[in-house]
Amino acid sequence: MDKLVISGGISLQGRVTISGAKNASLAILCAAVMAGELVTLENVPDIRDVQVMMDILRSLGAQVHRTPSTGSLRILMTDPPVQMPPYHLAKQLRASNLLLGPLLARFGRAEIPLPGGCNIGTRPMDLHFKGLTALGARFSLERGTVVARTARLEGNRVYLDFPSVGATENIMMAACLARGQTVIENAAREPEVVDLANFLNCLGARVRGAGTDVIKIEGVDSLGGCLRYAVIPDRIEAGTFMVAAAATRGDVVLENVIPRHLEPLIAKLREAGVEVGEEEDRVRVRASGPLSPIDIKTMPYPGFPTDMQSQMMALLSTVPGTSVIVENIFENRFKVADELKRMGARIKVEGRLAVVEGVERLQGACVRATDLRAGAALVVAGLMAEGETRIDNVQYIDRGYFNLEQKLRMLGARIWRAPYDEKTPAQDNAVRKSALI
Repeated sequence: MDKLVISGGISLQGRVTISGAKNASLAILCAAVMAGELVTLENVPDIRDVQVMMDILRSLGAQVHRTPSTGSLRILMTDPPVQMPPYHLAKQLRASNLLLGPLLARFGRAEIPLPGGCNIGTRPMDLHFKGLTALGARFSLERGTVVARTARLEGNRVYLDFPSVGATENIMMAACLARGQTVIENAAREPEVVDLANFLNCLGARVRGAGTDVIKIEGVDSLGGCLRYAVIPDRIEAGTFMVAAAATRGDVVLENVIPRHLEPLIAKLREAGVEVGEEEDRVRVRASGPLSPIDIKTMPYPGFPTDMQSQMMALLSTVPGTSVIVENIFENRFKVADELKRMGARIKVEGRLAVVEGVERLQGACVRATDLRAGAALVVAGLMAEGETRIDNVQYIDRGYFNLEQKLRMLGARIWRAPYDEKTPAQDNAVRKSALI
């Protein structure tokens, strides 16, 4: 297992191109199960989670091929599936539960092992079950596997108690092949939901209202293929680079972004004193002057994204004054606070509330990523810290960021990947000195 090693204190400068959205890609790959013809996807990031999802589709019998020269993905689903997703793959990512709706709608049966993913808090599937049951699905739990059956799904009105992204996507996909109209009320409004709806329409579905809190789907008998569909840019990867630029007091231009998707983060960065310039498909972030403390509350889109909370905590740890963060989505998002405190941060956590007292600077230390976004936050912290930072559990970071260290090096960062047991010269000297005492 590798580590990321960062020698901090370098101001990031230059341009970086943002990859396709992880969460949109995973949902769209699941939706490809319903396509009756060839699907070609572009701008799909070559990250660990996508690789696992591709293996899951292959386990179902789908033909999945990535073209190295263009990065495009070609997917052709067999009928019926060879088998259901195996446990050893499904347990690796939460998004495997998004196969419930597509498999159920197209084949009348779905068996999904209870999914895994980052340990960031309780993420129950009750809203998925509630919505699909309203469409006519019958569920049972057999030896750790969720089994769903139906003779034919029927359109219905579904009200979500919480605007869950995953539940919205699962119900929306299933409804595309249900008989009649389905209306999802209090639906999630995230850009990834809109991207999935656009892809489904490319296959021949009839989805209206995505991006609002009411989505209407007119069921069709079958879906076709899509010769070319480009996934939206990853707003969380973009946000991570924006925060890294601000944290290192740098000047970075992000290309291949949709500024509208970044508005909640842009507003908070500007409130803190960061200069953010917006163009059609790019954003420039500059932080040359002193920054101010701010308060953050995570909320469903268009509120501040929970996936950017950890990175902002790292940034605010060196902003003079007191910042307050309220986490309203996942109760375990504050695990990163303990790792940041190893680097000298002053953070007090009480339940879903974190109080951050800014310090003059962070100190490099050995830390470990506890989840994907915590890993990104530790990268941000390492970039602005004095000395060397070593980050364990780098596999979490690989799940969601494509070529992260290479992109950061292009901006001037001193970051590299090292074998787990490799010692730096400084560590070797420390070992020698301790042996002489």
